[in-house]
Amino acid sequence: MASSPTPAVRTIKTYAVTPRPNPEAPRKVDMSSWDLPILGAHYIQKGLLFKHPPDLSVEQIIERLRNSLEEALFHFYPLSGRLRVVTCEGGGVTCHVEVGTEGEGEGPEFVHAVADGIGIADVVAADGQDLPEFLKEFFPLDLAINYDGCTNPLLAIQLTELIDGFFIGCAFNHTIGDGTSFWHFFNAWAEISRCIAVRKEVVLSRLPVHDKWFIGGYGEPPIKLPHSSPVEFVVRFSPPPLRERMFHFSIESLAKLKARANLECGKGTISTFQALSALMWRCITRARGSPPEQKTSCRLAIQNRARLHPPLSPNYFGNSLYATGTTTTVEDLLNNNLGWAAWLVHEVVSNHTDSAIRDVVHTYMKNPIVYNFSFFDIHSIMMGSSPRFDMYGCDFGWGKALAARSGSANKFDGKVSSYPGWEGGGSIDLEVCLLPQYMSALERDEEFLAVVSPPIKLEVLLGMSNK
Repeated sequence: MASSPTPAVRTIKTYAVTPRPNPEAPRKVDMSSWDLPILGAHYIQKGLLFKHPPDLSVEQIIERLRNSLEEALFHFYPLSGRLRVVTCEGGGVTCHVEVGTEGEGEGPEFVHAVADGIGIADVVAADGQDLPEFLKEFFPLDLAINYDGCTNPLLAIQLTELIDGFFIGCAFNHTIGDGTSFWHFFNAWAEISRCIAVRKEVVLSRLPVHDKWFIGGYGEPPIKLPHSSPVEFVVRFSPPPLRERMFHFSIESLAKLKARANLECGKGTISTFQALSALMWRCITRARGSPPEQKTSCRLAIQNRARLHPPLSPNYFGNSLYATGTTTTVEDLLNNNLGWAAWLVHEVVSNHTDSAIRDVVHTYMKNPIVYNFSFFDIHSIMMGSSPRFDMYGCDFGWGKALAARSGSANKFDGKVSSYPGWEGGGSIDLEVCLLPQYMSALERDEEFLAVVSPPIKLEVLLGMSNK
């Protein structure tokens, strides 16, 4: 029998990170009505690519990252705990985070790995190339939560050495927080690292708010899922082979797209992201070649923090979002113009009000469920993540990241994840996941090609990253 190929990534050492004890941290954190539905989701897997700083060894980088992570976990203490799914006596399933005290628990893992023969250029991928398969090996932890009665880690970090740089991959349990909370943590960790580098006292600019939001009228938490065992709501998901690509949209290109959408709909209130979402909805639907009468939806991840009255703190640590959308037929979507589709998207965002959010919460509390990937229709698209997340502000003290990338988690045909463009200013990168035949058709779509921009050249990234 032939021997299996040598893996691209080798683990060198795994460390347990022990946070500085926080006497104010509770021993137990209950899950809200926004956290529980995401029990079936994969971990959030996002990370940053860096050029190797000339004045630091890998050992020094790892030491600084570990020390700053210990301090970060003092403030973001739920991430040092364990998620526990419990079958209750008399029926029902609950979920909570167990936060240990000093000397208890193993703490999150920090993995040091090496990617043999892989360099920065391989990770970035040239224009026209799919994202490399080896990216999934840059992230620790399995994708899905384990429901067999054991506790689940909420965080793990992996530093992967490359020939000429390194990648910091973070696996973050989605049940404990959404993308807003993920990047809040990542930026706080980087801020602490910068303070340590210059021996400055650590005073975080944005402290997390850990008070969970619960709506009144349903008793005290924990919320009980109406199941006799986790087996009843566990739905494992293995997507078919997908092609994944990053597409860049410059400031100038997006300005023209927004102007076009507003001119065509005649309303003047379409945002840049609404216009871009409508473009992707139209172009992907056209690439799929679905029949005219087929229903198709554009769903967007919209956060609730600022839309509630009174609003939640922007530093609220947890999940506070819904995937809501709009639906029409393929015929209407493609026979009408971009402005028509953008107005449908605009209405979804405008109607996501305090009362609408509370109506959804009340409905959920009457029948708590766990979402799974079957909720996303195969004829639709899902716009995830956000170009507003401060990904490139995560400066650990050795310069700006060259690229933000993800692992293999939470991906399916029609998933589109948004990133800020590297050059800032309102530019946007989209990570698009499609079945191979649909991606090939998208790459030939004239409406799409008229808007997408050439990516930032690698030599520009390398030349500007430390300035």
